[in-house]
Amino acid sequence: MAMTPDPSNPVVHLELHTGDLPQARDLYAELCGWRPERIETRAGSYLCLELGDGLDGGFVECETPRPLWLPYAEVTEIGTATERARVLGASVLLEPREGPAGWRSVVASPAGGEIALWQAKAGATGDRR
Repeated sequence: MAMTPDPSNPVVHLELHTGDLPQARDLYAELCGWRPERIETRAGSYLCLELGDGLDGGFVECETPRPLWLPYAEVTEIGTATERARVLGASVLLEPREGPAGWRSVVASPAGGEIALWQAKAGATGDRR
């Protein structure tokens, strides 16, 4: 029997962390037609992507041993969701942190898969970094 996905925690943002931003930007522009828009944030420059159907994203240039895509799942309360992940055996890589548009944390499953948990501020839109 197929399970119906639970939309209560939808993926709302997809972010690529890479050590080679120009190469990633060029590849995905050619492959997928994605045209990133550079915005300035308190943390520096960020390349935003509009991926369609309510999903946005971005590219982050950072020192990382390997590029990785980080999905952001929307949650009702960031502290509760982060603690629930910890109780379920996840490692908390980033404790809840406030940004301009909301709060995020990053957790990893025991197998190593990472996901960001995201709680938007009321009426906020834009950068989820």
